[in-house]
Amino acid sequence: MPIAILGPTASGKSAVAVAVARRLGGTVVNGDPYQAIAGLAIGTGQPDEAERGGVPHVGYGDLPLSARPNPAAFGAWVRERLSACREPVLVTGSGLYLRGIWNQLSVMPEVPAALVDRVRRWGAALGVPALHRYLAAVDPARAAALHPNDAARVQRALALHLASGRAPSKLLSGPETGLPEGWRVLVVAPGRERRRERVAARVAAQVEAGWPEEVRGLVAAGHAGDLAALRPLGYAAWMAGGEAAAVQAAVIQETQAYAKRQATWFRNQLPEAPAWDPDTEPLEAAFTRLGLS
Repeated sequence: MPIAILGPTASGKSAVAVAVARRLGGTVVNGDPYQAIAGLAIGTGQPDEAERGGVPHVGYGDLPLSARPNPAAFGAWVRERLSACREPVLVTGSGLYLRGIWNQLSVMPEVPAALVDRVRRWGAALGVPALHRYLAAVDPARAAALHPNDAARVQRALALHLASGRAPSKLLSGPETGLPEGWRVLVVAPGRERRRERVAARVAAQVEAGWPEEVRGLVAAGHAGDLAALRPLGYAAWMAGGEAAAVQAAVIQETQAYAKRQATWFRNQLPEAPAWDPDTEPLEAAFTRLGLS
């Protein structure tokens, strides 16, 4: 049964994933698209050998800087690695890419322009209420949600039905979300102030480890375009240059805002997932919430 350790940046989730994998004799599997890219080790927080603690890790630094991950393709890439590991422990802070890993992205069928034009001609010839009645016959739920004279939405719903053969209400509702069956999940959730302190400490440590030098080396090697296209957190600020302390402060502020959005996402999108505060609770409590005690 796979395990997912989730949480905002600098929450300490990677250390928890290592502890869980060590207890299970398993493997930590990366679910962060930026940590999957080579050359971004310091700025994206890819765990070094000491942080890995002898536990197998996969999916870190495997993709080239020319890669342009998207949630669906990256999700499939991660699922391959999960399936190849014994007792996999997924770790990620990205809600969108987690949806891709869990195959929970909404995929809308393509509606040909010719079909859209045909439905519009029907509306002009028969009247929108007539199209609404037809929609009610094939998808009562969607028809009930639309006014009979709402031409744009009625026609769009009919075109979607004709293109897919499915009820538009089912397509528009998206896939099942929440915790997928068979997964055990833990959200690592420090308190607000401690989260901010953790981010500041992490950025300071990354700078001490050579993050500005990492960025300069990438730019000198001709990867400025790759960094601009990828937009990994904090790299643009270092590329822009300026007084080091001011850049570091800006990166901390940017990262704190991002961590806040991550925490909000996990709290709102996965309310059923157990949370664990690394600053107030022992590690054994995390194991207990994962059913490992």
